[in-house]
Amino acid sequence: MKSSKAIVSEVSALCEGVAQELGYTIWDVEYEKIGAEYHLTITIDSPNGIGIEDCEKMSRAIDPILDEADPIQDEYHLDVSSPGIEREIKNDFHLSSCIGQTVIAKLYAPLDGQKAIIGVLDSFDGESVTVIAQEKIVIPRKAIAKMNIYFEF
Repeated sequence: MKSSKAIVSEVSALCEGVAQELGYTIWDVEYEKIGAEYHLTITIDSPNGIGIEDCEKMSRAIDPILDEADPIQDEYHLDVSSPGIEREIKNDFHLSSCIGQTVIAKLYAPLDGQKAIIGVLDSFDGESVTVIAQEKIVIPRKAIAKMNIYFEF
């Protein structure tokens, strides 16, 4: 049986070209068990945003490709979605796409007394992420439990 990581990698490769042809980018691919069921979630993005019609279009386009390649042996639900306004930031592609936006970094342990840091994403490298709040804050990447775009409602 393939690992979830191998499935995600294979599905990403299968879907990338289709997404580009339709004018989308693959933001994320997740394969996880929720309750008793497996879910393959493909998150797409575009400069114009993503609506339900975009999700339907992508789902219809990749469904036969996934059926033919059969990268997942178990029965699963295919979900195509948008990353949303408070999208999660997980990797270098996400970080580079979000430079200049306000983010919230939730930390495993307090850094200078703060367990969550809100500020403008300034830069990043392999070791750290720099956010500008009232001052420049350099956060070690391994200290970040979760990072999202921050949107104040």
